[in-house]
Amino acid sequence: MKHATGTREEWLLARLELLKAEKELTRQSDALAEQRQKLPWVRVKDYHFDTEDGPATLKDLFRGRSQLLVYHFMFGADYAAGCPSCSFIADGFNGFTVHLAEHDVMLWAVSRAPLPKLVAYKRRMGWTFPWASSFGGDFNADFGVGFSPEEQFGTGIDYNYRHEPKRERAPAGGGASSHATTCGVDTPTYLRERPGMSAFVSEEDGVVYHTYSTYARGLDGLWGANQWLDRAPKGRNESGPWWKRHDEYSR
Repeated sequence: MKHATGTREEWLLARLELLKAEKELTRQSDALAEQRQKLPWVRVKDYHFDTEDGPATLKDLFRGRSQLLVYHFMFGADYAAGCPSCSFIADGFNGFTVHLAEHDVMLWAVSRAPLPKLVAYKRRMGWTFPWASSFGGDFNADFGVGFSPEEQFGTGIDYNYRHEPKRERAPAGGGASSHATTCGVDTPTYLRERPGMSAFVSEEDGVVYHTYSTYARGLDGLWGANQWLDRAPKGRNESGPWWKRHDEYSR
């Protein structure tokens, strides 16, 4: 479809009208941020993780800061590689983790895969942000991003604040979605991990509280490249997943 064209004057009139909507969206975003920060805090237990610096508790992940942000990265124990979508998001982490840390906020990725798998993939991707393994623990389950086969095929799962009915078992050789295939697993195994992010705060007495979690499209603002695409002439221009891990593009 051929796009509309016009004069500079016509463009300016349309741009000023758009500016009104953009400013309103900015005000709404500011109000949402304030509402988000007013959520009640919920005390949590001190979970245990494996990190490149050794065993760590949830409290240890703060590294002396009072705030902790966790990206729930889809990398299950059976995966051969991290989720391409999560990898797309995580490509932006290296540049701003240092800024967050200087502003009293630590950012970590956490996944259920054993630490050696995470370290190898992190090296492949050229990432430097901290990444912890929750392998063998219940952190992912407690924060709604990791599920068992019994839940998936039996009771169903609760993800993104709503219930998903049980999944029917596919016949043998039923194939896998494209992203599942790139992770070396079938679709059900791939979908037993889900993306999300959670926020925590540590009080002076050492007590850790959960303050916020979001999932699915709630993560949209963390896709840094998508924010640029939204400002490109053709927008995201997608009919389905088009992205790959950054070392898999042909050009």
